[in-house]
Amino acid sequence: MKIRPLYDRVVVKRIERQRTTASGIVIPDSAAEKPEQGEVIAVGDGRLLKDGTRRPPELKVGDHVLFGKYAGQTVKIDGEELLVMREEDVIGVSKPTRPRSAKPRDKRSKTFPGATR
Repeated sequence: MKIRPLYDRVVVKRIERQRTTASGIVIPDSAAEKPEQGEVIAVGDGRLLKDGTRRPPELKVGDHVLFGKYAGQTVKIDGEELLVMREEDVIGVSKPTRPRSAKPRDKRSKTFPGATR
């Protein structure tokens, strides 16, 4: 089912983090906290201002956003848990992390002031 939020609301799908520690211990679902970041999957038309005009939303579909622990309303659509929240509940937009290139760096290329060889 496709959902279209009204006004300045956005629909966010939580992005799950890795559930194992650095030492390999698996964290069960009951002990893991819900992630406070997600991907915007739907955006409303914008906030309706007092003069009757609309302020267009700053978020767009595909943005990776950060939000508070208790932000938004949880809804379940087609078996998938989503958050519906106001655009003002979003703390910030983050860039998705990209894998680093496998190109080796030349350590000798950087020289620092005052360094001697």
